Amino acid sequence: MSPLSASPVPRRATDPLGKFPESVRSAYLRYRESGDVAAVDVVVLAVVRDYVPKTILLPAENPLPDHARLMADLGFDSLAISETVFFLEDLFKVRITNAEIMEVRTVGELRAFVRRKLSATGQPKA
Repeated sequence: MSPLSASPVPRRATDPLGKFPESVRSAYLRYRESGDVAAVDVVVLAVVRDYVPKTILLPAENPLPDHARLMADLGFDSLAISETVFFLEDLFKVRITNAEIMEVRTVGELRAFVRRKLSATGQPKA
């Protein structure tokens, strides 16, 4: 067996939430199993926090306020928005159009948007 084949597969490759805390992974599973929309909020907020540019200092103990603007307050640029959208699409198995995401300006609007999107697609599906 070569050294390359013996190395473990990174957790991120098999689990998109692998780098997130256990509480976020548990919230995602809770949503998938029960449809708990509060659990969706936990996941969305963690994803937003993860994609905030590293130049913006966000104390981990402070929750993201719903009124925080993704671009003006959290420093998102078009690349960070795109990466966030791609991640949410892959995670929740939904399609998000450019027109839809252009309407989302704040953390609260993003949480509500994801909830509506999942509701419209009949999520969750195990």
